[in-house]
Amino acid sequence: MLESTPLQSTTLKGKTALITGSTSGIGLASAHVLAEQGINLVLHGLMSDDEGANLAQEFSEKYQIKTLFDNANLMDTSAISVFMDKATKTMGSIDILINNAGIQHTEAVDTFPESKWNAIIAINLTAAFHTTQHALSGMKANSWGRIVNIASVHGLVASKNKVAYCAAKHGIVGLTKVVALECAEHGITANAICPGWVDTPLINDQITEIANKESTSFEQAKYQLITAKQPVPDMMAPRQIGEFILFLCSDSARSITGSSLPMDGAWTAQ
Repeated sequence: MLESTPLQSTTLKGKTALITGSTSGIGLASAHVLAEQGINLVLHGLMSDDEGANLAQEFSEKYQIKTLFDNANLMDTSAISVFMDKATKTMGSIDILINNAGIQHTEAVDTFPESKWNAIIAINLTAAFHTTQHALSGMKANSWGRIVNIASVHGLVASKNKVAYCAAKHGIVGLTKVVALECAEHGITANAICPGWVDTPLINDQITEIANKESTSFEQAKYQLITAKQPVPDMMAPRQIGEFILFLCSDSARSITGSSLPMDGAWTAQ
């Protein structure tokens, strides 16, 4: 009878996570979840340097971790390169990469603005390629890494008026699979989380549009938006995604890689 050798448990305390778009919503909630485990953080988002430095200091003091903030423009590939180099040199390594930053615009294909298409593809997809490319050398050198891409249910199915968003999120799923295959022998996992409706400011414009069109309240429009696609009639809290990210970083998930993991209230079960 063959005996298996148990793998040594890897503590996450002291590792460094870089989270794009981590000044609000899913990214900020996830930052708190990881910081609670003693994981150092590179925060990123649409804040001034002073605001970002204050946010980083708050995390550092509350959780006794090392932090860094950067507001790099993710539409600028050279800015991403500078950002990643700075983060790596300052923090020592990027062990966990969470590509979370995203923007949205809803409009029919035939009138969809070129500028909106370019921005959504750049921030939601292309930036994730560049951050991943920069992070991989260090992860391979350490024989350990976790890449979690925040895709969407729209990386698995489509909806009207979301041509750029669906294209980008489908692209993130494909990117994730390729990275997982190429990194399978290096102790690196890559997975895509595909949430359904998440209670973040990103969808407020869609809710307001329905409320105005139907002459109804914001809350009723919110319920209408959710249940039009998703059987579970509640939006998910951003922290739930952070907790799932934490699990994917754990040893328990070391064999989960290349997966597109729905958290969608049975949206794609239909």
